[in-house]
Amino acid sequence: METRNRVGFLDELRGFAIICMVIYHLMHNLKFIFGIDIPVFFEDWFYVIRDIFAGTFICISGIVCNYSRSNLRRGVQCFFIGMIFTFVTAFVIKGSPDSFGILHFLGISMMIYGLGEKFFAKIPPFIGIALSVVLFIMSFNVKYGFLGIGDLFKVKLPEFLYSTSVLFPLGFPDNNFSSLDYFPLLPWLFLFFAGAFYGVYVKERRAPKFFYKTHIPFFAAAGRYSLWIYVLHQPIMYTTLCLIFGRSIF
Repeated sequence: METRNRVGFLDELRGFAIICMVIYHLMHNLKFIFGIDIPVFFEDWFYVIRDIFAGTFICISGIVCNYSRSNLRRGVQCFFIGMIFTFVTAFVIKGSPDSFGILHFLGISMMIYGLGEKFFAKIPPFIGIALSVVLFIMSFNVKYGFLGIGDLFKVKLPEFLYSTSVLFPLGFPDNNFSSLDYFPLLPWLFLFFAGAFYGVYVKERRAPKFFYKTHIPFFAAAGRYSLWIYVLHQPIMYTTLCLIFGRSIF
């Protein structure tokens, strides 16, 4: 997003979300790499909080697609960085690389949106938002084998979808799948689309007035450089923890 088009509140939200993600990854590294358990960060309720932060980041990424000159190019770049993460984590963290994390997801989502931008532009934003939200809720439990809304109703998905090792990007992981970070297209693509449709209103300056002002400069700055923070925080954090605990980096 170009400086003159920045939406202050979105930068702040994205900055807050990326900082929360950094803290979560710190706790994850301490527990699963260095054997230091901090229980509060891995209780069931906290996974809900984690998904809220990640969902906020994904939704904002969809919103700012309306400001991009080329979502296709951005998507390719983001996915490429994600693949670098895959190779690096496969080398450093044996048995659990970053197979399809948030950068892979965002890259593919941007490319899909970029390729279908003319089609999406024909859909009234309020219809796009409503449909995307419904589909997100319906598909939220795809990785567990069913479509549905909580206990209201469930539709079991065919087991063969989960018997192959190649459909995990869509949301169908097999029993042997493992990933340091995992954000499949289902359900998260629909949340990305919801943000993209709402972004039409934001770009037209039809969002609440406070959206367009900066209230907390620190979070706004973190939001503007969220990609760099995401790319650099893990190697810096991992190296620092290795030095603190006297562990070899490789």
